[in-house]
Amino acid sequence: MHTNESAENYLETILILSESRPVVRSVDIAAELDYKKSSVSVAMKKLRENNHITVTPEGFIYLTESGKEIADRIYERHKLLSSWLEQLGVDPEVAVADACRIEHVISAESFEAIKKHIL
Repeated sequence: MHTNESAENYLETILILSESRPVVRSVDIAAELDYKKSSVSVAMKKLRENNHITVTPEGFIYLTESGKEIADRIYERHKLLSSWLEQLGVDPEVAVADACRIEHVISAESFEAIKKHIL
């Protein structure tokens, strides 16, 4: 199941928004990421075509099983890596920004090794 960084970011954002809202819409994603609504619309179409999300007639966006799996994986990496970097003394804003980049490129093997070492 290969996805690109952009798709992973969208899926992670849908997951995070769904934890604090009853429904997630494209406008919510656009506001959260500070993207144009048209860009989000194109991305949602691709995620829908790849069966990572479903969209109701009312425009409510839900993660499918595969979408949730990807979002959970990326969000776990994000939380662990940003927390770890902060514990190492990295400024919290820098830690979050770096974790955002690392979470997409780190291999499963390396992440599991770091996770095992930290926890």
